Amino acid sequence: MMNRTMKLLMLSDIFVLTGFGLIQPILAIYINDGGVAGGSMLSAGLASALFLFTKSLVQLPFGRYVDNQPGKTRWLILGTLLMALVPVIYVSAQSIYHVYLAETIYGIGSGLAYPTWLGLWSANLDKGQESFQWSVYSTSTGLGTAATGAAGAAVASLVGFSATFILAGILCLLGCAALLVMERRGARLPEDLGGEARFRRIGTVYDLPRRRTFGSVLCFS
Repeated sequence: MMNRTMKLLMLSDIFVLTGFGLIQPILAIYINDGGVAGGSMLSAGLASALFLFTKSLVQLPFGRYVDNQPGKTRWLILGTLLMALVPVIYVSAQSIYHVYLAETIYGIGSGLAYPTWLGLWSANLDKGQESFQWSVYSTSTGLGTAATGAAGAAVASLVGFSATFILAGILCLLGCAALLVMERRGARLPEDLGGEARFRRIGTVYDLPRRRTFGSVLCFS
């Protein structure tokens, strides 16, 4: 149904979207009532807008650049690592400007990860099964995000904001781990037409519907 590269890409996204799904229902409350100096409902909205603005500025030129570059999985890992920093910054945020910094880093990381993930996924789609494979992805990540969206506020009320953010960061790192497995496999088997090697050889992508944005949330909406 899916090759190993697609399974690892999907697993990575499930971890990342699940992690940020914990944050989504509590972020505005954290900014407004969580002791962040200068925090308000307005500043929470501005933070979300800053993420989307930064992501939009980064992903278009980077998408053009990465199409012609080898080692695409490394860019995806870098983008995901940057996103994993965001919950860590939230833990220590004392000012709304720290939140703005986190959202800017979030936008940069998502701008690197989003076009690279799309390219790698599209290069591995099986002809004649595109809709089904996209449906499997959407269902898997949707269920994970729904579950954590419902649990996010409960987790924060039980263990606090900081522990919730740390848990989100750990889930993002697990998403990175799945990508590292994929990168190592691609490095060992460059002749394999699946995954990274296939993407390098064909150099093209299918015309795709837009993938769910990381955040706002990856994300990492």
